[in-house]
Amino acid sequence: QVQLVESGGGLVQAGGSLRLSCVASGRTLNSNYGIGWFRQAPGKGREFVGRITWTYGAPYYADSVKGRFTISRDDAKNMVYLQMNSLKPEDTGVYYCACAADRDSYFNLKYQYWGQGTQVTVSS
Repeated sequence: QVQLVESGGGLVQAGGSLRLSCVASGRTLNSNYGIGWFRQAPGKGREFVGRITWTYGAPYYADSVKGRFTISRDDAKNMVYLQMNSLKPEDTGVYYCACAADRDSYFNLKYQYWGQGTQVTVSS
């Protein structure tokens, strides 16, 4: 099992930046295929934000955040990060990191392990 804990959320003004962190315990992240970031806006379903493979660090982003968000990972610290720049009010929501144990889960967005989420609020 993998336990994930997100942190770094908060309230920022439109155009500002935040960096979210996700630390894993129970099992090292490099034993899994990759990490994804998701978010859920108030009254909406969970939305894919981006993902990164663990071994090679190849990132992929949703169109809504492409060019503004950056995912990175630190194997030694067993952590992943989501750097969010040029934030918009539409980015408001609870952000989750998730771990995919295998390749099929990673690409099909069926991740096995999820964090509790961290709130991001962007004011206009």
